[in-house]
Amino acid sequence: MTLTCFIRYQIDPFQRDAFREYAENWGRIIPRCGGHLVGYFLPHEGTNDIAWGLIAFESLAAYEAYRARLKTDPESVANFRMVQTQRFILREERTFTEVVNGTFGIPPESLAR
Repeated sequence: MTLTCFIRYQIDPFQRDAFREYAENWGRIIPRCGGHLVGYFLPHEGTNDIAWGLIAFESLAAYEAYRARLKTDPESVANFRMVQTQRFILREERTFTEVVNGTFGIPPESLAR
């Protein structure tokens, strides 16, 4: 994947389960619409109102085609509507990044020597 879209969400910490459902829905929708879902992440310790979504694409053109498909996918439309109705996402920021070769997906070395 060439580009990864990092989505930073400020969520209502009292509606954590609603965000979890929203993220789980994307687990079906994003791959169907052409995105490579890296994952969604809820806060665990520390700050309790910041969540992340990471979606990779071959190019910016692939991202634009994906966005167009999202607008016509019935489950995607319903997921966006759920956010508007329940208002558990307070703010959303998107940043596009590229991986530095040789630095991603490297497993830990064995500690047994």
